[in-house]
Amino acid sequence: MKNLIVAGLLMPVLFCFCTNPKSESFDVNQSLDYCNDQVNKTLTEIGDTNMLPTNILDSVKHWKMVEIRAWTSGFWPGILWYDYEHTKNEEIKAHAIHYTEILEPLSRSRATDHDLGFKVFCSFGNAYRLTGNEAYKEVIIRTADTLATLYNPVVGTLLSWPGMVKKMDWPHNTIVDNLMNLEMLFWASKNGGSKDLYDIALSHAKVTMQNHFREDGSSYHVAVYDTISGKFIKGVTHQGYADNTMWARGQAWGIYGYTMIYRETGDKTFLRFAEKITDVFLKRLPEDRVPYWDFDAPGIPNEPKDASASAIVASALLELSQLEDNAELGKKYKQTAIKILESLSSANYQSRDTKPSFLLHSTGHKPNGGEVDAAIIYADYYYIEALTRLAKLQSASGTKSDEN
Repeated sequence: MKNLIVAGLLMPVLFCFCTNPKSESFDVNQSLDYCNDQVNKTLTEIGDTNMLPTNILDSVKHWKMVEIRAWTSGFWPGILWYDYEHTKNEEIKAHAIHYTEILEPLSRSRATDHDLGFKVFCSFGNAYRLTGNEAYKEVIIRTADTLATLYNPVVGTLLSWPGMVKKMDWPHNTIVDNLMNLEMLFWASKNGGSKDLYDIALSHAKVTMQNHFREDGSSYHVAVYDTISGKFIKGVTHQGYADNTMWARGQAWGIYGYTMIYRETGDKTFLRFAEKITDVFLKRLPEDRVPYWDFDAPGIPNEPKDASASAIVASALLELSQLEDNAELGKKYKQTAIKILESLSSANYQSRDTKPSFLLHSTGHKPNGGEVDAAIIYADYYYIEALTRLAKLQSASGTKSDEN
């Protein structure tokens, strides 16, 4: 959520990504205005309820609503806070407060999975950032303490899915998505919480870096560990095509996660690793810069796309571009993020008049047939986050677009 500019000189890292010919300048404010229009459509549809939007399937026009314990519950209030940041509309702020505060009971419950960061930091984190309400900070710290109860000191990571221990015989399982929840631990440790939260997040980041990625930089979805020795047993998939393939959203979580981890720690080992896993994602993107749900799915080019993966990576690249100690590489990351946002903002991917979401063509869980070619709330969240980050960068540099 913060941006840090690091200057320095380093030999260039291999980066291969071909760009299309120069296009019209990307109007980020126009895209943010579009998001505001869609937010208002959603508010007209759902009002202020105690349920939250999660997806709109391909053949459906209205949001499926879920209760606060769903893993996606924090994304809608987070979207409202980003929309309020752009519009300064007090009515949007009131809705953001409502949908944030209904999640407060999550901070008082025991941890049943790793998703507390998604639920609470995307909502209360943005709320505190924009309001300074101390009650919101206390919710975040309390939730971070709860999330930390999933930490296994023998393994050195947080348990992701307690329910999968017996079901799948995964004694200690950690999924790549879990990297995203470390931000809440880092933040809490620096804003009044225990120093132990920082140490837990750092350990998780290091152990995951050592075991969760293949030699080429591609990631497993799930890393399984032995609880007695703490040793890595195997890497498998749950939502990807196969154990040895690169699930697009999983790789996106890794890129975003290690960018954030470098920002929080300043350890350049994490910066170099973020570059490595970013490169393997970018060099395999199709022409429109939106990946198929799994880079190795056998039916390409007839496989479903996953716009959510591109939205996550676009947001991560904008931050990574500002953290880079290699100016040329940082520039390329920023240009690539803008190109991705251009594609996502086209008629091919925006929902526009067809649905009240921002984006179409995301894929949630292809192996079990869930949310295939759907509008999904987290795609919208990272899309508006990326647009917000770009708008801030352009405002700081005094330029409309830096893509050319």
